[in-house]
Amino acid sequence: MKRFTILRNTDKDKRGTFTKRVYRYLAARGAECFVSDDGNEITEDVDCVIVLGGDGTLLRAAKKVVDRQIPLLGINLGTLGYLAEVDRGGAEKAMDCLLNDRFSIEKRMMLQGTIIHNDEIIASDIALNDVVIVRQGHLRVVNFMNHVNDAYLNSYKADGIILSTATGSTGYSLSAGGPIVSPEAEIILMTAISPHTLNTRSIVFQRDDRITVEIGQGNVSGIAEANVSFDGGAYISVDAGDRVIVERSEKQTNIIKISDISFLEVLRKKMTGN
Repeated sequence: MKRFTILRNTDKDKRGTFTKRVYRYLAARGAECFVSDDGNEITEDVDCVIVLGGDGTLLRAAKKVVDRQIPLLGINLGTLGYLAEVDRGGAEKAMDCLLNDRFSIEKRMMLQGTIIHNDEIIASDIALNDVVIVRQGHLRVVNFMNHVNDAYLNSYKADGIILSTATGSTGYSLSAGGPIVSPEAEIILMTAISPHTLNTRSIVFQRDDRITVEIGQGNVSGIAEANVSFDGGAYISVDAGDRVIVERSEKQTNIIKISDISFLEVLRKKMTGN
């Protein structure tokens, strides 16, 4: 690899000190480098996007490059990251690996989410981590009616529901009590947020299953009952009777893996700090 775009999170590298460190290291070794703060300045023939930030920054970058299949390397400038494999101290070693083509690429499954209102599509987007439906208002509980491949599965009241990939299992789903899944697995994981029953558990579906979540009637009719977001992006309001359809996307995200450390080793280090 010889051509790079460095995409930085300006909140985590406000003065650009670390960005300059990465830029100078690559440039001194003959690489072409471009710096972007918003991901809108990624050149056509770039070999790799180096993402400086955390998992959220990498998720945003994934949407920017998914149609061009440009691989991403995340360098974590935050406190906890599962997607960004490299930390500050390992940046130079990682860049040496990129320059000398010593790396592998993992293809990560993505989700396609579609919101239906009155039988019309009002929004559609992709997600590397998850599609999240959450209640609107502090005291409102949402009734979710869930179907899989058009067959009724169950219904329950909860504060929200998370539909995630294996990659997203270490994100919001984990915080809601969902299981950790090896990121290379191709599955769809459903996890309820604060369900109002004692027997609601996460469910793992096959990659080709099609999940439909219908928003049930809440305490107040005629107003938006919930919000939907894709990978933590802007909320989209949905009403009672609206449906959110989630299925495997035809698109994938290419994540560069530098080390030979297994996911289990990464998981142990993240969870224990050792």
